[in-house]
Amino acid sequence: MTGGTREAPVNSSPAVAANAEGDEIEVLESTDVLPVAPEEYDPENSGFISTERFRDLLETHGSELDPHKLEVLLALADGNADGKICYQDFVNLMSNKRSNSFRRAILQGSRQLKGCSLRDEVGLGLSQRLVRHVAYETLPREVDRKWYFDSYTYCPPPWLILAITIAEVAVFMYYGFQLDRFVLQVSSPSFLKSPLPYHPQLRAQAWRYISYIFMHTGIEHLSLNMAMQLLVGVPLEMVHGALRIGLVYMCGVLAGSLAVSVTDMTAPVVGSSGGVYALVSAHLANVVINWSGMKCQFKLFRMAMALVCMSVEFGRGVWLRFYPPAFPPCPNPSFVAHLGGVVVGLTLGVVVLQNYEQRLHEQSLFWIFFCVYTLFVLCAVFWNIFAYSLLDVRLPPPP
Repeated sequence: MTGGTREAPVNSSPAVAANAEGDEIEVLESTDVLPVAPEEYDPENSGFISTERFRDLLETHGSELDPHKLEVLLALADGNADGKICYQDFVNLMSNKRSNSFRRAILQGSRQLKGCSLRDEVGLGLSQRLVRHVAYETLPREVDRKWYFDSYTYCPPPWLILAITIAEVAVFMYYGFQLDRFVLQVSSPSFLKSPLPYHPQLRAQAWRYISYIFMHTGIEHLSLNMAMQLLVGVPLEMVHGALRIGLVYMCGVLAGSLAVSVTDMTAPVVGSSGGVYALVSAHLANVVINWSGMKCQFKLFRMAMALVCMSVEFGRGVWLRFYPPAFPPCPNPSFVAHLGGVVVGLTLGVVVLQNYEQRLHEQSLFWIFFCVYTLFVLCAVFWNIFAYSLLDVRLPPPP
């Protein structure tokens, strides 16, 4: 709701408390114009407003709303056969919030968004068609797709994934000219001397558990990661925002390097595969979970192609890890970071993508997976501090 709109007081009656429970879904900024005066629409202070008064409100002010928002409001009115609507749901909507009970009322309504689907609309500009395409690529419910279509403003743009990708390309080009090679840069004796890759002898330099994503073994490694990162990461960031997608991406990156330090203790790590595989795995899992609702074109073929690309990249990593290193005794970079990213994507990532615009801190499943992830990080940190000396691991010399 815009800053000038007056917040309605929340009734503390049991009816309101019961109906106000559930997980709220934050909606991007939009122009809301409906008044929410409790004394006018809930004079009995019961926590509910009648559908008749609700419809009068829509008839008076409906022309000032986005057409898709008006359609959602009508569906809400039609979905309440008992003749009344929870006043808190109404206030939440006008405050740019939606609750689970609100969504269920819409989906159960007799009207059920019977207007033309978003895909059938004509006369859209290029930017609007792009937003519509992204909505069908990532969201399984028509009500969410329409809500997102009306709300998205390209402000801020999907800057995070683009910035990471540009930085990765810039670092690759810099070391390509410095090492005088762009294919299999890892075969250069100076490749691991950079301050960016993770190396087991330098694991006390904590930034390396993150900064390794900016180094790649060669152009073939960078190209596959960059393609998946842009094709999947940018649309996801447009829908879910930089904060959430950045959380999944960076958790995958950190899990990847820590997984290597625990399971492949003598190997270095380079490449953004941990973060990329977290995003791609979460998206593919979300598509499978909501298979009937996802309306993206050729989804089976595209899902198969994504799995092929992931398999090719993972196979390349396995082959490189066990290929005789150019400069023994240091082995080639590990492939285990891919697996760490997949695990993050199938757990934490799925929860983030499933709860479109819901407040994650109010989701119990999110906290379960986040606590498990935090426990893994703490255990891995203690492992790095004590296990190498206790197990007397023979590490390669520092670069």
